[in-house]
This record gives sequence, C-alpha cells and structure tokens, in this order.
Amino acid sequence: MDSALDRDGTPQQVLELVAAVRGADTALGLLQATQALAAAAHPGGAACLVEILGFNNPGAAVAAVDGLIAIGEPAVETILANIDGYNYGARAWAVRALAGIGDVRGLDVLEDALGKDIGPSVRRAAARGLGQLRLTDLPEEQRHLIALRCLQALVDGCRDGEWVVRYAVVVGLESLAARLPTASAQPREQLLEALRGLRHDPSEEAPVVQLRAALALERLGGLHG
Repeated sequence: MDSALDRDGTPQQVLELVAAVRGADTALGLLQATQALAAAAHPGGAACLVEILGFNNPGAAVAAVDGLIAIGEPAVETILANIDGYNYGARAWAVRALAGIGDVRGLDVLEDALGKDIGPSVRRAAARGLGQLRLTDLPEEQRHLIALRCLQALVDGCRDGEWVVRYAVVVGLESLAARLPTASAQPREQLLEALRGLRHDPSEEAPVVQLRAALALERLGGLHG
C-alpha cells in the first residue's frame, strides 16, 4: 500500500479508493469500487463504506459489510455514529456488520434488532451476533453481565415467528454457552431449557429447527436433561 498519508494518517491509496467510490456513475462501477475499498480493509475507508450501506445497491452493500467486518473494531464507532433510523436498508446492513464484527459496543443495536426489526434476515443476523460477541478481554463482572443480557435476548427470540430466526437463535445459544458465568448453574440451565423447548415444541413448523436444537443439546451435554 502506498506509504503517502494525508493529514489524518490515511494512506493515499485508500483516499483514491474512496474517490473512486464517490466518482462511480454506474451500479457496476459502484460495486467494483466498493469491492476494492473493502479489500483494503483500512479504517480510513470505514466512513465511506458506511455511506454505501444506504445506497440502493445490494451488491455494493454486501461488499461494504464485508469490508467493515474486515476492518473490525476500528469501524464500530463509525457504524454506531451513522446508523440511520430513517433508512431501514442502511440500518439492516449496519446490524449485519456489527454482528459480524462481534464488538460489545454493538450490543444495544443487536438486542433491539432481534426483538423489534421487521426483517427476518436482520433478526437472524442479530441472533448469531449475540451468541458470538467477543467478551474475552472484558473484566469478569462486565463479561458476565453482557453474557446474561445476550442470553435473555436469545431466550426471548425463541418465540420469533420465523423459523430462520429460531434456527439462528439455536446457533446463538450454543455459541453463548461457553461465555456464561460459571458461579451459578442457573444461566446454563436457562439456556438448556430454551434449547429443549425448541427441540420438543409440537407446534414447530420446521423440523430443521428441532434437529439443530438437538445437535446443540448433544454438544452441550444437555440432551437428556
């Protein structure tokens, strides 16, 4: 990458990639420019990638989400500061990016998305994200509090009306199990009970949800509880 920097420390090559995005005058051109900017995975491109989430170009939005996830934690503040409550599409893509990054600063957005978002695909992404937040570097008390918040959101998500979301909730619960506090058996038992409920729900319309819940229970040693 070009070593020339602007006054903010952004490499000249990244500035040129941003300029290419802003100068794109076709849908294909925007997609290609976004893919190039995303591939750079530089924090200096995060603001532009977030802008792209609000464009009416799903292909470019997917590429922008991939780029934001590749940038990781340095992109989180930019995403949170620019979530557009009036642009549903942009907010939906932002949820996907935050879920993929797994930074705890996205917790409020993920909780809200799983509980309230109108799009099943967004709720699905939020469920997976809640199960995979990166908690390792946090103080123990904070880590446990966040894990319990994630647990409650996922337990509530077991009642979601869409099977794809319930499936993602199972995946989220299984991932979350290793992050729960161990001083008390209650959180783990609550998680296992939620999985058992999904496994044995007679009204479940999608057998794949029951099968995935059974697999999670087998892996967690709670199949026969």
